Amino acid sequence: MNQSVVKALNMLELFTEDVDELTLKEIAIKANLPKPTAYRLLSSLEAMGYVHKLKNSEHDSRYRLGLKLLELGQLVADQLEVRKTALPFMESLAEQINEAVHLVIVNQHEATYIEKVESNKALRLYTRIGKSSPLYIGSGPKLLLAYLPEDEQEAIVTKTNNERLAQELMLIRERGYAFSIGEQDTDTTGISYPIYDHRNQVIAALTVSGLSSYFIGENLELIKEKTLQTAMDISNKLGYRSQLRKE
Repeated sequence: MNQSVVKALNMLELFTEDVDELTLKEIAIKANLPKPTAYRLLSSLEAMGYVHKLKNSEHDSRYRLGLKLLELGQLVADQLEVRKTALPFMESLAEQINEAVHLVIVNQHEATYIEKVESNKALRLYTRIGKSSPLYIGSGPKLLLAYLPEDEQEAIVTKTNNERLAQELMLIRERGYAFSIGEQDTDTTGISYPIYDHRNQVIAALTVSGLSSYFIGENLELIKEKTLQTAMDISNKLGYRSQLRKE
């Protein structure tokens, strides 16, 4: 591998949702690079639009991710067939139930949110497209984990040292959907159904989430019914012809 490319990419990965700006010194320390090397790589990344330099004063310069990454990220999202297929169905579902709808996939042993449609409620849940989270937190990630090969499931269950997780994954497979309360955000509930492709393999989770106070009684049953039907419609569009299970 080209080490300069590896070093530059490692520097880009230092920026996170919580740390969106870094100084040259901070980048050099975190990347374990001499400052001149870090500066040279940052200058190249800046020239190509991958980082943006903020000069607050003569002695205070900070870097943040550039818009070129947004452009490339959108290209990746646009190339995902499941995203393009699912979006109109997600928009219809969000209109029917007035809750946030998300599309989640497995990406490098994590769950990644690749599309969302907001509700029109005044109080909305914030989920960033491209956000990744562990496969053992939340209804969408857990549903995806439940349908991974057994050896991959066991590795994650063992790593988390959570005996209840294995039982929960078994329950998800038995009933065909995942349900979570307050796992990612306090006072929120999520419900997820699998999306299958033409090979009858689960490739994504269709997730509806909102305030827990709305996910009760008849409204919960309506959300489950509409979300299941939407997951079926998307799966059929992708070439899956069997019926998804309904409890």
